[in-house]
Amino acid sequence: MKLLQRSPYLFWVLIGCIVYMPFLGASQLFDWDEINFAESAREMLVTGDYLTVQINFQPFWEKPPIFMWLQVLSFQLFGIFTDRAWVSMEFAARFPNALIGIATLLIIYRIGKKHVSEHFGHLWAFSYLAAMTPHVYASSGIIDPLFNLFIFVGIYFYAQFYAQANSLRWAIWAGVSIGLGMLTKGPVALLLWGATLLVFGIWQQVWKSKPLGRLFMGATLSGIIAVLLFAFWYAMIILKFGWGIWDDFVAYQIRLMTTGDAGHGQPVYYHVLVLLLGCLPISIWAGARLLRRKSTDETIDLTRWMQVLFWVVLVIFSLVKTKIIHYSSMCWIPLTYFSAQVLAEFHSGQWTWKRSYSVALGIFGLIFGFVLTLVPLIGIYAAEASVYIQDTFVRGNLQAPVYWAGWEWLIGCGFIGLIAWTVLRKQVSYSVVIRLMQGSVLVMLLFMGIVLPKIAGYTQATPIDFYVSHVGQNVYIETVGFKSFAHLLYFQKQGPSPDGDVLMNKSSTDRPSYFVMKSDAEDRFKYHPHLQLIKEENGFLFYKHVN
Repeated sequence: MKLLQRSPYLFWVLIGCIVYMPFLGASQLFDWDEINFAESAREMLVTGDYLTVQINFQPFWEKPPIFMWLQVLSFQLFGIFTDRAWVSMEFAARFPNALIGIATLLIIYRIGKKHVSEHFGHLWAFSYLAAMTPHVYASSGIIDPLFNLFIFVGIYFYAQFYAQANSLRWAIWAGVSIGLGMLTKGPVALLLWGATLLVFGIWQQVWKSKPLGRLFMGATLSGIIAVLLFAFWYAMIILKFGWGIWDDFVAYQIRLMTTGDAGHGQPVYYHVLVLLLGCLPISIWAGARLLRRKSTDETIDLTRWMQVLFWVVLVIFSLVKTKIIHYSSMCWIPLTYFSAQVLAEFHSGQWTWKRSYSVALGIFGLIFGFVLTLVPLIGIYAAEASVYIQDTFVRGNLQAPVYWAGWEWLIGCGFIGLIAWTVLRKQVSYSVVIRLMQGSVLVMLLFMGIVLPKIAGYTQATPIDFYVSHVGQNVYIETVGFKSFAHLLYFQKQGPSPDGDVLMNKSSTDRPSYFVMKSDAEDRFKYHPHLQLIKEENGFLFYKHVN
């Protein structure tokens, strides 16, 4: 604790390293997103073209480049794809997000300390650390933690400008941050930022107390800077590939908003459940503050900004048709803010734990703990469980030779025990809640380091082993009938090749050609006259082209 008091920033750097980094390389990268981004970074290294985001050596217009640039730097730092690599490729691909997670802890601690108190800053950082999904994503190779950080900082900078309208430098920094957010994932950064400003202004009735023209000028300046940063990169891409790439990008963004893309159409309450279960345990006590109207004497009404940000993100992504877990991840930062607010009041005696919180924590904690327990049990008894599975592909996956020690299910039981230890008390104290949060961090560390790699062993280890076994060989390897990026990354493909369907239908190929399908592939693929079955293994079919 002396380090916490004397060097709080160093403390959070060390804690972030301990929590986010140990198991970065424990499991293979997961299809689609993790492998997608790492493969785009690898192709930048192969081609030497760091301007263009590519997949299969073709322009990839869905995502801008900033996160891939960070992965490129990480690959170069650790010597990945050379003979001098000193960590695994998976570790290097996820390393940027671990740093981003640590940066997030430092930033929210700093903001909380500045505008509330040092104790509040520590509680905010600890809440972010203890919530389940922020923990998972900070140890992943997914874009969203960086994207969320840029948006949050952009909103914070504008909040500073709102409080000090004579200082345009805050508006400039807001524009830079949102521009970087747009270069991370696209125009939705500007949408979320602009919608937050608009709703905040209406809620606060800013025209009654603030120079409206000055605020509008600041917002316009920020928006222009953000758009210029984004437009500068896209202008270079358009000059290189033509307007077609921009049309594809716009069409993709519209499709995500209006259709359930890639099978990700979910009910309107989807993100409410995702946040409630995914941000356990802090979501239980943080949620009550989301509608609370409370005036503050802070220089910046941080509470109001956090409320507006949370609801803007939740409403927008509940209305769009495509719903994926990380789409509402921007809500994590305001949710952890309200957790810190409750915990600070709990510590000072201004808030008491009600029985309703124990009931909610018990119900949702048991559901989450049951899932953490069930997943290893399915793996341990995979052979027995497979007879009840109708899906031939999943049944084949469960036949993969994954080693289980037999005790992994106790991790989930440990979480259930932690929940029970908390909710069955007559009176839940502040120290008990802190212990609950500490235990949650430990549970997720164990689950990600021990169970998650075994899940990858069932879902994708078999084809990835096949791809790796052909690295450096002058062959084609393609997937047929399902979308995957794993064969590009793990085979370390060195240049473009025909699409799998096209290559399969050729009467002859210029090099040995291999095709991977799922066991439930259509018969027109499985019994193609140009293909010879090599083997069937763990739900996957492996073919060779016959000239």
